[in-house]
Amino acid sequence: MSTDILTISEAAALIKAGKLSPVELTEMCLSRIKAYEPELHAFVTVTEDRARADARKAEAEIKASGPTSPLHGIPIGLKDIIDTKGILTTCQSAHNVDNVPETDATCAAALDAAGTVLMGKLTTHEFADGGPSFDLPWPPSRNPWNTQRFTAGSSSGTGAAVAAGLVLGGLGTDTGGSIRGPAALCGIVGLKPTYGLVSRAGVAPAAYSLDHIGPMAWTTEDCALMLQALAGYDPADPASANRPVPDYTAGLGKGAKGLKVGVLSRWHETDRPVAPAVKAGIDAAIATYESLGAEIVEIKLSAMQEYTAAGFFISTVERGAAYERMMLKNPEKFGQRYRDRLVFAALCTGMDYVQALRRRRELIAEMAAAMAGVDVVLTAGNPDEAPPIDQVPRWDNLDKPNFTMAFNLTGMPAICVPSGFGPNGLPVAIQLAARPFGEAVLLQAAHAFEQATPWRQRRPAMLGLAEAA
Repeated sequence: MSTDILTISEAAALIKAGKLSPVELTEMCLSRIKAYEPELHAFVTVTEDRARADARKAEAEIKASGPTSPLHGIPIGLKDIIDTKGILTTCQSAHNVDNVPETDATCAAALDAAGTVLMGKLTTHEFADGGPSFDLPWPPSRNPWNTQRFTAGSSSGTGAAVAAGLVLGGLGTDTGGSIRGPAALCGIVGLKPTYGLVSRAGVAPAAYSLDHIGPMAWTTEDCALMLQALAGYDPADPASANRPVPDYTAGLGKGAKGLKVGVLSRWHETDRPVAPAVKAGIDAAIATYESLGAEIVEIKLSAMQEYTAAGFFISTVERGAAYERMMLKNPEKFGQRYRDRLVFAALCTGMDYVQALRRRRELIAEMAAAMAGVDVVLTAGNPDEAPPIDQVPRWDNLDKPNFTMAFNLTGMPAICVPSGFGPNGLPVAIQLAARPFGEAVLLQAAHAFEQATPWRQRRPAMLGLAEAA
């Protein structure tokens, strides 16, 4: 792996050993932001002064008593729907061009308490949906593997910033795949935790019963380190789970021997046939797990469209409820894509919503029964490489089955991990999911695959880095 761009765990080890200072590391990231941000549009706001102040503070603390966590002195970014005290939080919308929160979101405060260095607020889609849009006050983020390509959304800036090394880790949100989609298309690791594990207090809602907050980083280990700081009960979030937080790094390095890996072949072969590169990645993952001593089990579920339809209908109605007043008062301030979704929400009936909730309970029960016999389930992260950014369908993810929504609907933890590259040199990924609050085994399985494959050795060509030997 190139030492020009460090992972969180690599940087933490160097900082702990006194071989790297948070100030030096922060300046490295600021230099890359200066060089690549004009092309990537990964940031809405770069908090340069705050970053340098955070770095100096971390450096002084570490010199005095050593690092208090593996994140101490690590440069990170936050998706720009996460409230930050005294820092513009736009939600990528004309409605919020002057919105400066008075308090931090719980997740932002948790990372601050862990000693991170805040580099800025990262590009999203408007209120975390509806992109890429070219009629908003800020441009959409670009994929660092090819700046003419889409990042997926809505945690688009986080995906781009991590892939390009502008930050070492970042926070995304995920209502139907908004962490895992950018992770898949930008070639990084993205973890959507169990519903209720990470507080959403202070984060702009997308859909109340589907929203999740989670880490995005270059490696599975880095996501585990971030999750450790983020997880925990918060009474400010009504959905927050009051349960003990385990050590999410404990299973890393244990491999996959003895794990049962369920495979959902129907979803990627029949329900939404994936591109050859994605299929090859899934097949290689199955072979890799078998070689590591895991047992492969074929599992059966309802058509992926059943999960997608219920999930996106619920999401649509709940988005409409969240932003109804804005829509009635100032519809012209929304971009066209998001306005279309709010109009669609207004056409949905209460009876339709209840039926979707009823179907959700049935699908949760079905998924729980299927998962009872396996540790993790394996499917596609995304159906193909990143498409051209100007060719993303207006109703992207609404007109075809979606590989990620099922795990929002069921509240299960899920992670996307790189599994190769397509014919255009763009990343593809597998997705793993586990039973609710099964993050430890999920991270173990993802880490085992990651360690057995070479996909963490290559960064986007625009960075001018050589592949690791």
